[in-house]
Amino acid sequence: MSAVAAPDGRPGVDSSAEALDAYSLTVTTVAERLLASVANVRVERQTRRGPAIGAGSAVVIAPGGYLLTSAHVVQRSRGGSVGFGDGRELRFTVVGRDPLSDLAVLGAEGRDLIAAELGEASALRVGQLVVAIGNPNGFGGSVTAGVVSGLGRSLPVGSRGGPQRLVENVIQTDAALNPGNSGGALADGRGRVVGINTAVAGIGLGLAVPINDATRAIVAALIRDGRVDRAQVGIAAAPAPLPPAIARRLGRDRGIAVLSVIEGGPADRAGVRTGDVLVGVEGQALADATDLQRLMVGERIGRPLRATVLRAGSLSDVTIVPTPLGVD
Repeated sequence: MSAVAAPDGRPGVDSSAEALDAYSLTVTTVAERLLASVANVRVERQTRRGPAIGAGSAVVIAPGGYLLTSAHVVQRSRGGSVGFGDGRELRFTVVGRDPLSDLAVLGAEGRDLIAAELGEASALRVGQLVVAIGNPNGFGGSVTAGVVSGLGRSLPVGSRGGPQRLVENVIQTDAALNPGNSGGALADGRGRVVGINTAVAGIGLGLAVPINDATRAIVAALIRDGRVDRAQVGIAAAPAPLPPAIARRLGRDRGIAVLSVIEGGPADRAGVRTGDVLVGVEGQALADATDLQRLMVGERIGRPLRATVLRAGSLSDVTIVPTPLGVD
């Protein structure tokens, strides 16, 4: 430890070594706690050119053999193998996959796996230390560290030509992520998994699906049913300003404009037209498409919804009966 000059000219103590030691202690402690719970994933899938092997990461969430990973890691696959730091290689099957949250649950043959503790992403703060553990480029058990660079991001997911959705409250981090990190753990300084790494958006910009109440409900549905049921009303929509008189009346200045209506879909049958503006559903305000998306849970399927529509300067109510959202 070296002496340095304090602002008043008196000798001081250089605490950089101590700071580095504290930082290192946190990262190494998290790594030691989680490395046994993060698996390397080898995915067997069939392509047009024949069998192929993909790679990713997964996090053990139950000692009985359940692991959590990214849905895109096991796309077009029914199984493969997971490898652990102790040398074990276990076969797995895909228990359930949800492309619209980019989450999937795997079932492995092992019965004595070490489960990670799941944390709560809503407690994160920008600038907070996070540690990423996964299988980047095939290098199993790799550990990187950084900070939470941003919160409340949105991640578009879904298939081309099929249903698409925004995953909300995505975590942005500068912890180094590379191909193969997807499905791995993003942990806080206490070793609790607060996110599942899902995408590399650029140099120094990684994204993770948050662990929160919505995530837990999705995981429970995947384990129980192998799928996540969602409702749909059959429109494409975007935010739109409300006319001043309507904005004053409602006490808000935005709704969602209907850009297109699926022929024969729930909204079409209810009389909703392209150009209408939806301002509320069941008394809840709609300011952007994610507000409507948030309401489209499985329990809404087949249950009439009262929607308030602005058309030609007038407000009126229509009844829409959502149908199941089909996902490949």
